[in-house]
This record gives sequence, structure tokens and C-alpha cells, in this order.
Amino acid sequence: MGQDHIRYDILAQDALRGVIRKVLSEVSATGSLPGDHHFFITFLTQASGVRLSQHLKSKYPEQMTIVVQHQFWDLKVHEAYFEIGLSFSDKPEKLTIPFAAVRGFYDPSVNFELEFDVSVAEDAGESAEITAYPVSTDEPKTTEGEAKGDDAKAGGSVVSLDAFRKKN
Repeated sequence: MGQDHIRYDILAQDALRGVIRKVLSEVSATGSLPGDHHFFITFLTQASGVRLSQHLKSKYPEQMTIVVQHQFWDLKVHEAYFEIGLSFSDKPEKLTIPFAAVRGFYDPSVNFELEFDVSVAEDAGESAEITAYPVSTDEPKTTEGEAKGDDAKAGGSVVSLDAFRKKN
């Protein structure tokens, strides 16, 4: 087998992150989420480009899950990152999250989930494993803007892109 000079793994990762970017861009343009859609977005708090208050960083030193539902503001989507205002324990916070720092995106209203196995070392150019799979209808119990240390997901059938990668 030959070496993958095209780097399909990186192209696939960029395409899947583009889904998140597109969805958030549409929400930003309209100012609200359509129907019952809402998102759980898990990201690495120590990744390059992540900006959040020192309080949240100390409370969630590795990763954090935010809920984008009814009460958010100033959602701005850029090519490499997004900014959003959320309330945590009735305290307004502004977060800046690069798409490269996102570990998971979950919309329980339609059982859609993307999961990225990324690490802070990825900023140094290491590749990441991508797993995308549907989930069951068991919805995590979380309130608007509440952060969690664990991924907000239920079980499902896993399709890993690693199965399609050529090994060196």
C-alpha cells in the first residue's frame, strides 16, 4: 500500500467541522435555533485559541460542554472559530472556541452527533481520529449553558474513519 500524500483524514476532518460551522452560521444569521434543535458542544479548554474566563478554565481544566439552546447571544462564526455569549449560574460569559478545539457536537432533537478525538498536541500538527455516529433517543439532562466535564452522548453504532485510513 502506498502512502497517503493527499491526507484524506485531514480533508474529512475539515469537512465534518464545516458541518458545525455551517449550522452555527445559519443560527447566527437568524438569531435562533429552528424547531426543537439545540446543541451540546464539547471542546478542549486548554487548546490554542480558546478564550474563556479564568473561573471557567479553573472549573473545567481539560474540557467543557456547552449547551446552545434558548438563551445565548452574540453568536459570531468565523472561518476558524466561533464566539458565543452564555450564562453560567446566572453570570454572563463570552467564549471563543476554535473549531479545531471541538471534540463533540450533538443535536439530540434529531440524534445527530459528530465526535473528534483531538488533543492539545494536535495544534503541533498531529492528526486526529474522527468518529461520527447516530445516537439513541436518551437525552442528557443538562440546563442551558451548563457545562459538563464528560461528553454529552448516548450509545450508538460507531463508524470510525480510521477503518478507511491506510496504515504506514
